[in-house]
Amino acid sequence: MRPLSATRVASGDLEKQVNKLNNFLVLNKSIKLLLTILFLGSISPVLAQEDEDRIPFEQGTPYYLANIDVTGKISYNQQTVITFTGLEKGQRITVPGEEISNAVKKLGKLGLFNDINFYVNKIEGDSIYLELNINELPKLSEPKIAGVKKSKAETLIKDTKLTKGMVVNENLITTTKNYIENKYRKDGYYNAKVNINTEADTTANQVKMFIRIDKGDKVKISEINFTGNEKLSDARLRKAMKNTKVKNPIRIFKASKFIAAKYEEDLENIISKYKEKGYRDARIISDSVSYDKKKNKIAINIKLEEGNKYYFGNIKFLGNTIYTDQGLNRKLGIKKGDTYNGVLLEKRIADKSKPDADDITNLYQNNGYLFSTINAVETRTYNDTIDFEIRIMEGPLAYFNKISVVGNDKTNDKVIYRELLTHPGDKYSKQALVETIREIGQLGFFDPEAIEPKFKNVDPAAGTVDIEYNLVEKGSSQIELQGGYGGGGFIGTLGLSFNNFSMRNLFNKEAYKPIPMGDGQQVSLRLQGSSYFQTYSLSFAEPWFGGKKPVRFNTSLSYSKQFLNNYASNSVDRSRSFNIISLSVGLGKRLTVPDNSSYFTQSLSFQYYDLNNYNTGLFTFGNGSSRNFAYTVEVKRNNKGFNPIFPTYGSEFSLSLKLTPPYSLINGIDYGKLGDLQENKLRYNETQIVDRATGEPGPSVGAYLAETDIEGHYKVVDDYTKASPDQSKIDQEKFKWLEYYKIKFKADWYTKIYGNLVLRSLAEFGFLGNYNSERGNVPFERFYIGGDGLANFALDGRETIQLRGYPNQSLTPIDDKNNQNGATIYNKFSFELRYPLTLKNQASIYALTFFEAGAGYDRDSGKRYNPFVLQRSAGFGLRVFMPAFGLLGIDFGHGFDAVEGGTGKNGWETHFIIGQQF
Repeated sequence: MRPLSATRVASGDLEKQVNKLNNFLVLNKSIKLLLTILFLGSISPVLAQEDEDRIPFEQGTPYYLANIDVTGKISYNQQTVITFTGLEKGQRITVPGEEISNAVKKLGKLGLFNDINFYVNKIEGDSIYLELNINELPKLSEPKIAGVKKSKAETLIKDTKLTKGMVVNENLITTTKNYIENKYRKDGYYNAKVNINTEADTTANQVKMFIRIDKGDKVKISEINFTGNEKLSDARLRKAMKNTKVKNPIRIFKASKFIAAKYEEDLENIISKYKEKGYRDARIISDSVSYDKKKNKIAINIKLEEGNKYYFGNIKFLGNTIYTDQGLNRKLGIKKGDTYNGVLLEKRIADKSKPDADDITNLYQNNGYLFSTINAVETRTYNDTIDFEIRIMEGPLAYFNKISVVGNDKTNDKVIYRELLTHPGDKYSKQALVETIREIGQLGFFDPEAIEPKFKNVDPAAGTVDIEYNLVEKGSSQIELQGGYGGGGFIGTLGLSFNNFSMRNLFNKEAYKPIPMGDGQQVSLRLQGSSYFQTYSLSFAEPWFGGKKPVRFNTSLSYSKQFLNNYASNSVDRSRSFNIISLSVGLGKRLTVPDNSSYFTQSLSFQYYDLNNYNTGLFTFGNGSSRNFAYTVEVKRNNKGFNPIFPTYGSEFSLSLKLTPPYSLINGIDYGKLGDLQENKLRYNETQIVDRATGEPGPSVGAYLAETDIEGHYKVVDDYTKASPDQSKIDQEKFKWLEYYKIKFKADWYTKIYGNLVLRSLAEFGFLGNYNSERGNVPFERFYIGGDGLANFALDGRETIQLRGYPNQSLTPIDDKNNQNGATIYNKFSFELRYPLTLKNQASIYALTFFEAGAGYDRDSGKRYNPFVLQRSAGFGLRVFMPAFGLLGIDFGHGFDAVEGGTGKNGWETHFIIGQQF
């Protein structure tokens, strides 16, 4: 039946409109009008115009809902829409009434429709038949952005999440406009404007969205003027404004731009600066921001009232029963008579900028007092002195109750739970929470910036709290790519690293997605090589060997082969080779002293070096073999920030010792007389004897002596005094089993300087020694300094030390034959400023500048150790970390000094960093 009345949408209050409808029905009791009630969202209906056809019904009379017909422009099926309304057949409803009103509200909240019309089709007895006429909102077919570069437009579309098929309504248009305008204003485009229009597409019920961006010119701050300040200078106050800066071409990390929200924060920073200096009553009387359209500049004027300088008076603690006044006073670190510092007082009570700060609040919270509250209250002000009471409500002890983890789609629960330092039944500890976040971040399986512990079911009465760790998985497997120029050619590495492998599911077909994952094991397959060099390696690591304790087991096997390469002609002689077989097994354990950030590791390694006519000057012998059996022990403490890619705080210290058995103490060989022994052997081998009677040649002296005596039977006929020893054979005997010890130390600090600007400070030291001075230092295991620090062709156990601004290994000492045989001692110091451009899960990018200095020393080369004789460099670079490829980067370094054997400064070098550690 054709509906007899309809309702058009109008703004107003729902209750008011329903009252109007009821009044109308009361005034017209003689005519029972058929009404149709139309709603859109939460907007109320107004009375419809009368239609020529009417169906009488009793107002306020309940009816049974017999049926609902759904009509209009919709893509949903009828039953789905009826389900959205919450109405059901057979339901008892009143027209007009609450049921219809609620149905309209539900449909409106979906944000899918721009018209919602209810009609009465017919009434049969106490049954009513309704029609719901709705028009679905159009959907987005294509967003287009004009006014910016194509790459920037694509980024904006991604950031605003304008995807094909999404519903286009006023809210979407408004939020998109505001987001883009605010984004450009934050970048300094103070006058950025965005205009958005929609246009019907040829496809049914779809629209195109046209976004026009007018950035305008960047608006700089020309001046920031202060009046009323006598105690603090203009320069000092401008420095306190961390985000609102006057235009300065010298400044690199903080551009001049005006952002209203940041400006308000900086006004508070000015007051905080005064509080730090004792001026508690300092305030801003007025401030103004004026924009000069012609010059496109902003001028800021701030009027201040500084007030008087104050000092701390008596400080009393109230309510403390767990800790004594003396203990809390030591933690507070403020004494009577100190200059008043409101900022310091707040930080000593509760430093909100550091979750693991050494303050009074954390003192309580790290020992179970989650519900404690601590407030500093001024109790008396006299002359220039302020007395304080620090009022403490300790509350009951709190315990962890339920600990859960969500968001780990690939990683098995046990891998995460075994890293948690918060356990059900343990006393609540904020420090345990902070360290747990760091431990989860160090796993490398989750986005460290997205780790969030949520407090659930906090119950002060029961003294319990549930913790839910929210995680976001990221790619943990990597395609490893390393590259660099060294030894006259390009040397690259290609391999696969599975950092969250599951060995137990190796033969489980269902676990291959595409490989067995989730148990936190590491497997690495690598191929490294060039035209003259190849290395194959396989490594495996289990961080929880045995599954019960954090004991790390790792093992590796590798084989490498190098052929003699003529760097000048780039030709390879495959008849001359150097082969290495390596095997290592290690165990590492997490310690509890001084804290659980400390580790103790030990390992056994064996390398077999086989040289076949490989005379290059790199080694002291070209034929023969050497064996390197060593034990390594290391103590390390690593409490770097939770993000291993971009730590913002913490440090890493390590001290290691690698040593071989002292063979020279037990084999009975006098290495000082090794040359004499060989000389005698040469004499025997090169001297012949003849029979005195017959004159016939006899056996060699050496062979004959085993049978008889020379005297009376033979005479010596050759002049053997001219024989001389072969040094390479002597060295072959010396280094048949390598004998040495190696000590290394590393200290690495991360400190936030300003905002997200982080300073990395690094110091390294290495020393290679021997047990027997007559045997000397081994030609293996040495240090090679300079360049990008990539391992490249590390065949002889060498360690490559990064020192940018110089060619690879160019700072290694040179002997009298112009050979670089490696350093036995090195030290290095580095300062690196890092600033993150983005730390998103898909890619983490940061820029850096650096200054570093270092050198290698070798007494045999005549370069004695002097920690103050260093080669220096400085430069800048960029790092990009992508989960699938690891760390990529480029550095431009300027060497201020000469390379070994050179004259004049080295100048600029470009280093491509591929696959280097963080």
